[in-house]
Amino acid sequence: MSETTVRRPGNESKIINKIPFFSTLKPEEIEQVEQLFRKKRFSKEQIVLYEEDTSSYMYLIYSGKVRVVKMNEEGKEQIITIHKRNDFFGEMTLLDGKTSPATVIAHEESIIGLLHKSDFDEYLLKNEGIRRKIIELLCARLRESWGMIKILSFNAENAQDRVVSLLGRLQELYGVKDDRGVIIDVKMTHQQMASYASVTRETMSRVLRNLEKAELITVLENKALLLNNSFFEALQRNKDQASNPALH
Repeated sequence: MSETTVRRPGNESKIINKIPFFSTLKPEEIEQVEQLFRKKRFSKEQIVLYEEDTSSYMYLIYSGKVRVVKMNEEGKEQIITIHKRNDFFGEMTLLDGKTSPATVIAHEESIIGLLHKSDFDEYLLKNEGIRRKIIELLCARLRESWGMIKILSFNAENAQDRVVSLLGRLQELYGVKDDRGVIIDVKMTHQQMASYASVTRETMSRVLRNLEKAELITVLENKALLLNNSFFEALQRNKDQASNPALH
């Protein structure tokens, strides 16, 4: 794993204040936690963490984005999620001492902070407020995983429904509201989106073209996806079908 150590600018270190784990800490305790994170810069497509790499660190994204993937036997990615600035991951590894079953890759140039398990145990787990926040976070992580399971299991025979569900999930996580609808503020290739929805790249490209022709989505000049207001009507139909299979 190749990376560059980064000096600690004050404005970036304030991100730690936004982590739910640490929201109950006093300002002087926040400063102590800031000193525990070791910051590194990763270039686009650089491996941040291999699946078998380590069970010793929690990671915090100071800037950029990373994607969390599983690799199949052929070496192809199955995207589990994408983390952006202010997100953090690996906290479950620190709790049970087991390696998270995924590989983490820099989706774009990123600055990552690493917190060692020994520091986490010594300075943080002793704090009752932090322990309560950990329970809340684990519940949120389970809900996020359930959201992906629903996408992967929903109407497996209808690729368009699965892609619509995926776009709906992406806008929940990375959407920026616009007068025309919602812009998905994360750049992904058709192959990456296809792996997210468990369809082929050709199918993903075909479905996106169909959605664009139907004026449900718009591909902007910077290649970002705009989900037009009409898209959300189709998304609601998907949700109705998922909750009532008889509607299929």
